[in-house]
Amino acid sequence: MQNQTDVCKIVVGVISPLLSNIYLDPLDHHMADCGYKMIRYADDFVIPCRTRLEAESALALVQSWVEEAGLTLHPEKTKIVDVENEGFDFLGYHFEGEHRWPRKKSFAKLKDSLRAKTKRSNGHSMKYIVDDVSRTLRGWFEYFKHSHPPRMFRRLDQWVRMRLRSILRKRHKGKGRGRGFDHIRWPNRYFTELGLFSLLTALVSARQSLRR
Repeated sequence: MQNQTDVCKIVVGVISPLLSNIYLDPLDHHMADCGYKMIRYADDFVIPCRTRLEAESALALVQSWVEEAGLTLHPEKTKIVDVENEGFDFLGYHFEGEHRWPRKKSFAKLKDSLRAKTKRSNGHSMKYIVDDVSRTLRGWFEYFKHSHPPRMFRRLDQWVRMRLRSILRKRHKGKGRGRGFDHIRWPNRYFTELGLFSLLTALVSARQSLRR
């Protein structure tokens, strides 16, 4: 059997989640009856296929059904992709080959939120800032903890600590980002003791729990 490398990524024109489930439930059954496994959330769904020809057939079936139902497909988000080389975005994740990680917009949204909480001019205590940042990181992790490979968690942890060191650096009359000697003055342990949530530590703990 060939590996599933082609994916039919389809988005129906904007419909509310409730209406999507009402309108598209018959499509779920129709595609299953035709031998396809459709993974859907509201009006966004993917159909894994073994070959491009199979993906093209699946797309044709969907197009026919959608037209008969008086709906339309999103012209930009509906496409056939080779998951091994191009990948696709679905429910906040980017899937490519055997890996999955947060899509660029998900990363950008997280960083924008953290930047707002870690401005160098932030007048709150470091404990308050760490608690505030940790709440955001913890919630983000709960959704994206299924990402692989894990190196992005390490990089995000490093980036967050750099932002926090930059605040401390300014409070000590320094300029620019936290770097160099700042790693000695405020080592990783300093932030851990303040209760900073570590994405990488949480990931390791979650995976250990699954092995038990």
